[in-house]
Amino acid sequence: MRNNIFVTGGAGFIGSNFILDLVSPSSNNLIEVIINLDNLTYAGNLENLKSLKDNPQYTFVKGSITNKDLVTSIFRQFQPRSVVHFAAESHVDRSILDSDNFIVTNIFGTHTLLECARDYFNHLNEEAKSQFRFLHISTDEVYGSLKKNSPPFSEKNKYEPNSPYSASKASSDHLVRAWYHTYQLPTLITNCSNNYGPYQFPEKLIPLCIFNALTNKSIPIYGDGKQIRDWLYVKDHCKAIQSVLSKGKPGETYNIGGLNEKTNLEVVHSICHILDELKPRFDKESYSSQIQFIQDRPGHDRRYAIDASKIQTELGWKPEASFDSGIHETVAWYLEHQDWVNHIVSGEYQRWIKKHYS
Repeated sequence: MRNNIFVTGGAGFIGSNFILDLVSPSSNNLIEVIINLDNLTYAGNLENLKSLKDNPQYTFVKGSITNKDLVTSIFRQFQPRSVVHFAAESHVDRSILDSDNFIVTNIFGTHTLLECARDYFNHLNEEAKSQFRFLHISTDEVYGSLKKNSPPFSEKNKYEPNSPYSASKASSDHLVRAWYHTYQLPTLITNCSNNYGPYQFPEKLIPLCIFNALTNKSIPIYGDGKQIRDWLYVKDHCKAIQSVLSKGKPGETYNIGGLNEKTNLEVVHSICHILDELKPRFDKESYSSQIQFIQDRPGHDRRYAIDASKIQTELGWKPEASFDSGIHETVAWYLEHQDWVNHIVSGEYQRWIKKHYS
């Protein structure tokens, strides 16, 4: 069985970092072909992967995971050993304003992908079946909100999603679990904490803060800014995914966290401090003067935190980046890639997509 990996949503933030990590010279992965299926919605960006344009290890397919015929054809043509399923609508604010796409992509799309994978799996020989894996990438938001002194989320926490986004991801998690128990499809689930790092779409807190600071706009903070998140550097997350894919036990869930609990306000002040150091304002004032508190969003979860002891104990993974090192690298990356950011926020990239894929 060829060591091909079928990646969904590979042009997005985490997916593109994962693919770049797989083909990096230091990876030591014996991957033959990576097939990236992405519908190139607003958060999918082929510019993230332009360095792979002529790489024989990489193939891009534009399309939706809800397209059963297309997904089936990818399985038949490339005969993948594993599926890594990133594709999802993932922004809470967008889900509050319009939940339709979250239901379609995260629930119906995952169902389509599972059914196509099941049909493919059932036609494999026994040796190939023993090697096949379906890894579903999910979120800690499915567990709901923690009180300030509550223990972090473990894999045994019950699901209590509080937004349309997290509810749709919880639904997809349940589908993946059911396909393992009912059909013996060798599935794995990872629930990660808040990711940050290169190539993140500038609607999320950290890249939005950097972009607004540099363009002399207000830096918005919901409510009092004391919402706590566990921040996971995306490159650490990618290494964790590879560990789960290669060593994880089918049917199991693994929580992945950065072990870095910070309030949103602490994160923003850290970014402003780094920008003050790396790219001072012309008036020498701190970028923190641009912080503006705005009305909190509906149902805003107060705290997330991950207990990552299971993946550390069973698979030997732990995060390498501290928050200080990771956030410094992230801010520096955005400063060095302003063309990438401006291309997205100007709408130029989406116009290019419409021209080439309409």
